[in-house]
Amino acid sequence: MSGEATYLEAVRRALWDELEADPRVVLLGEDIGRYGGAFRVTAGMLERFGPDRVVDTPISESGFVGAAIGAAMMGLRPVVEFQFVDFAANAWNMIVNFAATCRYRWGQGVPLVLRGPSGGGVHGSAFHSGCPEGFFCHVPGLKVVAPATAEDAYGLLRAAVRDPDPVLFLEHKFLYRRVHGTLPEGGSFARLGEARLARSGRHLTVVTWAAMLHVALEAAAALAGEGIELEVIDLRTLQPLDEEAVLASVRRTSRALVLSEEPVTGSFAGEVAARIAEAAFPFLDAPVARLCCPDTPVPYSPPLEEVYLPNAAKVVARVRELLAF
Repeated sequence: MSGEATYLEAVRRALWDELEADPRVVLLGEDIGRYGGAFRVTAGMLERFGPDRVVDTPISESGFVGAAIGAAMMGLRPVVEFQFVDFAANAWNMIVNFAATCRYRWGQGVPLVLRGPSGGGVHGSAFHSGCPEGFFCHVPGLKVVAPATAEDAYGLLRAAVRDPDPVLFLEHKFLYRRVHGTLPEGGSFARLGEARLARSGRHLTVVTWAAMLHVALEAAAALAGEGIELEVIDLRTLQPLDEEAVLASVRRTSRALVLSEEPVTGSFAGEVAARIAEAAFPFLDAPVARLCCPDTPVPYSPPLEEVYLPNAAKVVARVRELLAF
């Protein structure tokens, strides 16, 4: 399939196309069959591919992730859906202590995709709005992907399914029906581990991913009217990190802001900022800055959630501070 699609439809088409392309691909998750998934991503797939390849599971993340790991080790290519990625915490042991370490421990690949909706902005409260990338990027052997566009949601998911090792695929739910794109013709799609230059600029680099890309681009458009040019790097894949793309941009602009929807303490944004400070220090004209969320659970109240999340106005204010150095 190709053509115009929403972010959600891009995810759906990627799964459909991989199911068509490879009989080893199977889907597992709660209500993904007859109901079609919490967000209807898998609607119609049970009817097309049958119950052996689209498997409704019990409400037991540890159980169905463990089953998927076993299936991957026996030659299948499982794709697990978490209704919300927050609940991947229930399968932490299976993901972190087993799947991610298998290749290192004894050379066994685990070609497994763990996908699900992440992020705030939809008033889902603390159990349904998490951005857990900071936890999982700390795990050697696990790839972490967080696309911001429909094109990348499609291409990177197909690449993740074909990867020989476990991949956590974060789909920002705020983008599901708000972002549109044109999906590629044929079999050409993005590769894991490659960042994208989303906007060229010369005054400051904003490094970001997922929904915050669109916040960064909004801020860049607002500042452009004043002659301030932001360069925006969309990481797309967090682990492995395309460090060279980030450093090359910062060497050009001499200033950097890392923008993320995570709580600030322990954030992956902090890791990116540290690498910039270590490797590009001679090029910097100002401190490396982070703009993240406060260290609180995501509020349910819509006004509080709006205060909690980064937005374009906050980015503009932080950019002005950095340009004042």
